[in-house]
Amino acid sequence: MQIFGHAVYVINGNMDKDQMERELGQTLPKISPAVKQLEIMQTKDLEELVSYCKRMAEKVDLLIIHGGDGTIHQVINAIAPLSVRPQLAIIPGGTCNDFSRMLRIPQNLKKAAQTIADGRTAAIDIGQYEDTYFLNFWGMGLIADTSNNINENEKSTWGVLSYFMSTLRTINQVEPFTYEIEVNGEKATGEAVMILVMNGRFIGTREMAGSAIRPDDGKLQLCVVKNSTLSSFKQLLQIKQDKTDLTELTEVEMQDAETVRILSPAGKPVDMDGEVYAETAGEINIHPGHLNMIVGE
Repeated sequence: MQIFGHAVYVINGNMDKDQMERELGQTLPKISPAVKQLEIMQTKDLEELVSYCKRMAEKVDLLIIHGGDGTIHQVINAIAPLSVRPQLAIIPGGTCNDFSRMLRIPQNLKKAAQTIADGRTAAIDIGQYEDTYFLNFWGMGLIADTSNNINENEKSTWGVLSYFMSTLRTINQVEPFTYEIEVNGEKATGEAVMILVMNGRFIGTREMAGSAIRPDDGKLQLCVVKNSTLSSFKQLLQIKQDKTDLTELTEVEMQDAETVRILSPAGKPVDMDGEVYAETAGEINIHPGHLNMIVGE
């Protein structure tokens, strides 16, 4: 067990009191023996959470975030530009929790808390698109359209299933687009329904494009999906890079990337880690080993 000197446990205030007490009751007994000074902060909204994390980043050894992927995305963007960054740990508290899956954090709260207490860490890469950071993926086309089409009522009722329901609604409506990109300095053109730049491999809890994609290898993975048929997604989900000859793929193109410049189309919505608030064109880069994060076995 690693002993941390000073840690803060941040939980987003949109959780109701009874749920918060139940979940803290499962996590704190596991974490507290590994921390000499542990503070708990319930923030009232994301704005306060981001401000608090920035303020505490230079003062603590460990920052524990209890929340979903949207919350984690905001925290990453708060601390990534700082010159001094604490170790970061995640307690999965959202619908999909793709970040924690990527880091092999158990989805069970007690087991996730025990993973933090065990104290295994890794230097994790992060991507950057213009002035925004992403931990898991950057995407345009079908992925962004699917995120925009998620019904919030379905999400609250069906959870993860709402993402698949949105995909099914969107897949028959998506229009192919012509793209021009520059990958590691070399230009490429074509037609696609979706372009992904992945640092992790879980999207909507599903493992995408094979287990060889790692968030600690100093590179991103470019994935171009050519059409919106179900066969293309079946091919994407079945890729195992250690066994699959990527040159034989017919519906999906994949390659390692350190820089990706999106030259066209312009004005197309961009999804980063499930948050859609940017547009093309722009440049994607990687920051190897930028964050020291708690990981599972």
